[in-house]
Amino acid sequence: MYALKNFDFDEETIYKNRWIIQFVLIVVPFMGSLDASIVNVVLPSIKKDLGINLSLSSLIVSSYIITVATTIIIFGKLGDLKGKGRVFLYGIIVFIFGSFLCSISPNITILIISRVIQGIGASIVMANNQGLTAIVFPPNERGRALGLSGSAVALGSILGPALGGFIMTYLSWHFIFLINIPIGLISFIVGYKTLPARNSTSDVKLDKYGAFVFFISIFILFSSLLVSQDMGFSNLYVILGFFIGFVFLFFFIRLEKKLKEPMLNLNLFKVKSLSFNLVCAFIYYFISSSINLIIPFYLSDTFNYSQSQISTIILVNPLIMFFIAPVSGYLSDKIGPKKVTLAGLFIIICSMILMIRLDENSLKVYILASLCVFGFASGTFNSPNTTLVMSTVKSEYLGITGSINSLIRNLGMASGTSISTSILYHQMSSLAGHKVEDIVSSYFVYGMKSVFVVLLTLSITAFILSNIDKKLDFDKN
Repeated sequence: MYALKNFDFDEETIYKNRWIIQFVLIVVPFMGSLDASIVNVVLPSIKKDLGINLSLSSLIVSSYIITVATTIIIFGKLGDLKGKGRVFLYGIIVFIFGSFLCSISPNITILIISRVIQGIGASIVMANNQGLTAIVFPPNERGRALGLSGSAVALGSILGPALGGFIMTYLSWHFIFLINIPIGLISFIVGYKTLPARNSTSDVKLDKYGAFVFFISIFILFSSLLVSQDMGFSNLYVILGFFIGFVFLFFFIRLEKKLKEPMLNLNLFKVKSLSFNLVCAFIYYFISSSINLIIPFYLSDTFNYSQSQISTIILVNPLIMFFIAPVSGYLSDKIGPKKVTLAGLFIIICSMILMIRLDENSLKVYILASLCVFGFASGTFNSPNTTLVMSTVKSEYLGITGSINSLIRNLGMASGTSISTSILYHQMSSLAGHKVEDIVSSYFVYGMKSVFVVLLTLSITAFILSNIDKKLDFDKN
């Protein structure tokens, strides 16, 4: 592979270019968010055009998710060993190449392979994105930078459905992948000129055996999580999958403990503040994905809202987050990320209390208010929590820590979707007196309320954990 030029910028130059670099760092999560929301919108059109069934069409999404989850820790470690800026730029190249292949895919096989390549590129940049932010920005500006990144994610979610609808009206689904190419090229050119992409001076090699065992473990666990959405957690194959996945994970932990230079330094998790904030992040993404799953069905099956009405209502969450995230980041820099994180978790608790009261008679204004409160909470919580995570480790562990944080995000979203689905169907079946395998309007609200009770319990747990950790000496760390 062509070797990127070595730009070993001094700290003063990096600091001077920090906001230009931040442009590159927020374009990547924007592309990822935009790509995810567009693909979900046009999935029925891809299914029809390629003549495939629902299971195969779902692989277009799940292949990307699993690829990111199984490789992100590996690329985070590579970033620490080879230079985060250099690895990040290679990731953009792979993502652009994968997007191009997706756009010209003539059948489902090539499309899924292309999505895997695209997922590898996304994994590389996601693994090193937060570490680069922590390097480029001093602690008193880091919250603002991460807040802008959160706004970019929200903006991608906002623009995705509208842009997807426009493309499908005038063009074909192939163009949803082509739009990544000019955006990616611009970010690569700017990043090539500004990112610190120095050569590695370390003789440490990647722990290939540990990387392989970790890959197998996470692949099996995530596949089991995704399959459980359709087959349920009581299915024999799902149970077997989780068992095998945890066995591999156990061997991975044993292997890493014996190595002098492991792929994943397990001692990082002995830092209580890091572990506590990662748990809080997992809980937030669990809650967020559960709400994104439940609310559309609630609006559709309980009130018979049209797709356009549902899309408009759902848009409230990322829209509020888009405006709040930069403010939250700014406050994080001024008064400390711990206080802002606690405020975000408290607002999440309030939003869950509001959502528990949703039923068949809820007014649209009450539904919108509930989603607005959660959007406000999301914008408040995200960037300060990430700041806390990235500020608890030494600089040589920033890449692996950022990738762990991203893995936790994906694990939280996958777990939230799967477990919330299981709770929903279990409670509907309990009320019906027989096994329910599809949404039943008369039982749905009962199941939904049960899900929100679980989410409220989790949000309170996160708030308690964050309070235990409230004495974190942020400046010292």
